[in-house]
Amino acid sequence: MTILLAGQQNAGKSTLFNMLTGARQHVANYPGVTVDKKVGFFKVGNETCSLVDLPGTYSLSSFSLEERVTRQALSNLKPTAVLNVLDAVNLSRGLNLTMQLIEQSQPLVLVINMMDIAQSEGITIDSDLLSKRLGLPVIETIGKQARGKQLIADSVSTATVTQLPYSLPKLTQAQQQLVLLLQSNQHYLGQPIEWLALRLLEQDAVVEGQLKEALPTEEWEKISVWLEETIPNLTALLTMSVSDYVMTCRNGFIQQLLQDVVHEATPDKETRTEKIDRWVLNRYIAPCVLLATVFLIYQLSIVYGYELTNYTWPYLAATREFIAGFLPAAGFLHDPYVRSMGLWIVDSANTLLNYVPIFLILFGLIAALEDSGYMARIAFIVDKILHKFGLHGQSTLPMILSGVFAGGCAVPGIMATKGIPDHRARLATILTVPFMNCLAKVPLYTLLVSIFFVEHKALMMFYIATITIIAALLVAKLLTKTVLRGTETAPFVMELPRYHMPTLRSVLTRAFERTWIYIKKVGTIVIAVSVVIFCLLQFPGVPNSQQQTFEQQATAAIDRFYTKLKGNPYLDNVPAAELPALVNYYTDFKRAKLNATSPSASKSVNVAFSERNALFYPLVVPPKGDKSAKKISRELRKLASSRKKIRRKMKELRLETSLLGQLGRSMEPVTQLAGFDWKINVALLSSFAARESSVATLGVLFQQDDDSNDTLEARMSSETKDKGSSDLSAVAVILFFALYPPCLATMIMIRVQTGQYRWMLLAIFLPTGLGFLVATTAYTLGNLFALSGIAMMSWIYGTSLATLLLVACSDTLKRWKQRWLTPQQLRNENG
Repeated sequence: MTILLAGQQNAGKSTLFNMLTGARQHVANYPGVTVDKKVGFFKVGNETCSLVDLPGTYSLSSFSLEERVTRQALSNLKPTAVLNVLDAVNLSRGLNLTMQLIEQSQPLVLVINMMDIAQSEGITIDSDLLSKRLGLPVIETIGKQARGKQLIADSVSTATVTQLPYSLPKLTQAQQQLVLLLQSNQHYLGQPIEWLALRLLEQDAVVEGQLKEALPTEEWEKISVWLEETIPNLTALLTMSVSDYVMTCRNGFIQQLLQDVVHEATPDKETRTEKIDRWVLNRYIAPCVLLATVFLIYQLSIVYGYELTNYTWPYLAATREFIAGFLPAAGFLHDPYVRSMGLWIVDSANTLLNYVPIFLILFGLIAALEDSGYMARIAFIVDKILHKFGLHGQSTLPMILSGVFAGGCAVPGIMATKGIPDHRARLATILTVPFMNCLAKVPLYTLLVSIFFVEHKALMMFYIATITIIAALLVAKLLTKTVLRGTETAPFVMELPRYHMPTLRSVLTRAFERTWIYIKKVGTIVIAVSVVIFCLLQFPGVPNSQQQTFEQQATAAIDRFYTKLKGNPYLDNVPAAELPALVNYYTDFKRAKLNATSPSASKSVNVAFSERNALFYPLVVPPKGDKSAKKISRELRKLASSRKKIRRKMKELRLETSLLGQLGRSMEPVTQLAGFDWKINVALLSSFAARESSVATLGVLFQQDDDSNDTLEARMSSETKDKGSSDLSAVAVILFFALYPPCLATMIMIRVQTGQYRWMLLAIFLPTGLGFLVATTAYTLGNLFALSGIAMMSWIYGTSLATLLLVACSDTLKRWKQRWLTPQQLRNENG
């Protein structure tokens, strides 16, 4: 059996869904759209039922995407029963959908949820009278307490198709005539004729399109002509549109019904929700509460969540070592490609998995905010501001997740846009949240600020943290006025739900569910991308002439090792063929000791390596008083150090001559306009796969000298200053990196969420062009007027902020202007 769960938002549908299905559920998308389709399974007697949680909606009109998806699911799935979930405290909203489900002849069961809240507010509902008046089974539940599960299971078999409980007297004749026209084509329709007739009278565009496609052309033309002749007459008779008349009759019945079945003990008493909202939605206090909430989310998820990675990382590192044990052993100078690629893939996956604790906490906090009712209030508070730039109040959550200040991630931010009902605002949000400062961007910002802006760190970080918000809002406005201008929109309609105490089960279920989606969708992409990047950085490889030089250096290092240890009794255990294995054993031991977090763990490493190879262990950990073992251990350390240096040089040359390195050099003639050299180009290109790669790549490109222990900051500072690079170059890099397209995982997520490649391509080329234009402008004007980096950044920031304020006030200025225009000037102004 297929059971559908229908109801308005904030009625507790998700809680009931989780209560009924438990862990037996999965999330997908409805075909062709990005609306979530949650499907689970539960038992009714001995039979397993499929439960589909429909999108939350207030009606079955065809206005929003969620409403169209819900209507299509109701028509196509042919459910055994529809569980219509109502909020016990707000029946008037929910019953509007109930009436439309009755019109559609769906087999219904009314589920009145949140009865505990109704009782606490002195509201009593006469469920028996409600059932009698509607002709439907009615059950009462408290989803968060898991009360009513068996009642729901038992009610499936009692689902009823009932008659419409109110009449439409002025439409009866026209509806019957239209039913007669449709009856001759009943085999084409597949839906209740009375409902189709009513929808046609209401001029429902979706139903008209479906019938036009399904019916023979001559039959549809006959119906179309009849509608064109009849509807104007009906409108004149009703003195309003047909849809308004239907709504008036429906609402009149609902209000009368509520007077009979709902009783409030103290109707004028201020509720707990109203008391809280007096403070939370206060004009002056609301922004402070919002900022405090955002800060708390970041503190708990990013700061404390990152601390948890200290406990999870050792397990990931141990997994890496475990997998490495099954791969071919490393050579002295060259590693087998299977090993190199395998470890590269594992490291890429570990980079993603290391942030899982952060996302678990983050998604859990978001679920708690949603369940509590405050998330809707966040959208309400900021909608007025975001609306000026073509965004939506519910764009707030995606921006927070993506890193409004710093520390987010665009992937969950884009995933969170599913809740935005306005399609144009949703697309604008998807294309602009990648401008936010994700956690992976921070290392490069920190690196450049530490080198070039030591005396202005705080000011530069403030500029960086906020200029991305300015850029996102301006780009959103640009998009909504150009490529998104003709995209479907929806008004901001949101009911502020009552405050609820989130349940631990609901919060954990959604936290794990969303985190798993993130791992499943992004983890596979990151692994695939890591293979591509690996190949681009490996091939065509080190030139043969240089390769011979490295091999000679390696041979010389090995010869020195054997010469120094000539006559050493332990040398018999290390023939030339075993030398790479010994060096690998030594490096593995040193790495394991560094990863040991306690004295007991350090002792465990010694025991494990002594068992791993009893012959090699004395050479790495010499017994006390054994001079021969100490000497070979000392020479082994020197050999490992020489090997490391040679391999590092090979890696640097391989990177420079790789396909990615050559691409970076080929771009120099253009990128020099913004002050970028080939190394910066390579770092930016590698960061397209993952933002963290930028600093890692720079660490390889700016190699450490053999006789130096300088940090990357010191090495970059010395080399850039020797080349005459200035802080203007750093400003250009920062501006470009802030506006640069998001990582490839985010690009794929944009494709997944929009369902079209054109938006993904736009998200690549628009930020690239904009970022390079801004970076080139900053670098060129700074050199032209001999400005310092901080001065140029201040000019760019001031100009951007002024533009933002001008755009925000443009509508107000336009209204002021129209006040002073004459009627003729207004007509000319409006065309």
